[in-house]
Amino acid sequence: MRTASASAIFPSSGTGSIHRTSHPPRTSRVTLSAPGRTRGRSASRCTGSPWTRAGPCSSSRASGRRDYGTDSRPAHIREVVDNSLRHLGVEIIDLLYQHRVDPNVPIEDVAGTVRDLIAAGKVKHFGLSEAGPNTLRRAHAVQPVTALQTEFSLFEREAEALFPTLDELDVGFVAYSPLGRGFLTGAAKPAREYGPGDIRSSDPRWQPGNFEKNLAATGQLRALAAEKGVTAAQLALAWLLAQGPRIVPIPGSRSPVRVEENVGAADLSLTAEDLARIKDILPTGGFGARYASGVPTWD
Repeated sequence: MRTASASAIFPSSGTGSIHRTSHPPRTSRVTLSAPGRTRGRSASRCTGSPWTRAGPCSSSRASGRRDYGTDSRPAHIREVVDNSLRHLGVEIIDLLYQHRVDPNVPIEDVAGTVRDLIAAGKVKHFGLSEAGPNTLRRAHAVQPVTALQTEFSLFEREAEALFPTLDELDVGFVAYSPLGRGFLTGAAKPAREYGPGDIRSSDPRWQPGNFEKNLAATGQLRALAAEKGVTAAQLALAWLLAQGPRIVPIPGSRSPVRVEENVGAADLSLTAEDLARIKDILPTGGFGARYASGVPTWD
């Protein structure tokens, strides 16, 4: 039997696009997702998944933007799971996310479908993404939700409103874009210096007025990080970990060096004084919305 740790995301097209990162022999962590736009490079492939971690999957080709929708019909969920198992070569998916709430399918139907997949031995745990308290409770009543994935970082704090519900239901929290799409690493440039296919070219936090304020705040964070002998990214991730034991950040990286750097944040303990200084720098988050349009709404 092959052992693997796999997470899959639906909705997706019938065939699916697999983004795989290898780990030690015979073990892998896999995400069913288009490569998406991550730090430093624009996306050029969006076949397979309607959603990247940062939002709707889109194409930078001349044909323009493509939105694959939010198809969470039970039959489609089962199709995606079966294709994922076949493509990944595993016998079970450890964590199956609904990556965006489908307004056309009751969340009870989604949760019930995943419950049946768990009973069939194809899935272990159920996750949601960008879901609000009411949706979370309704889903949890049908099939316990293991994790909720939503953007959360020193720049983006709206998810804090969800924490009481997560505590109430004992649901874990997965923080995507924990480094503010790379801004918190200290390597940000003005929006005009990115290509038209790069999400940062339109991200409000990179636009004139917001960019300068965010850059100044990041500079202060870098200075604090230097005092502690760590990087700004490690400081930002350590801050996230200090917000509660149920929080798990998922920073993206293309470099083994950056992966090691990010992992090092787990060994960084922030003092009460450190946390107070960070709060003084960014008391309520960064400047500018997290999307120029299509911001997920929570129920």
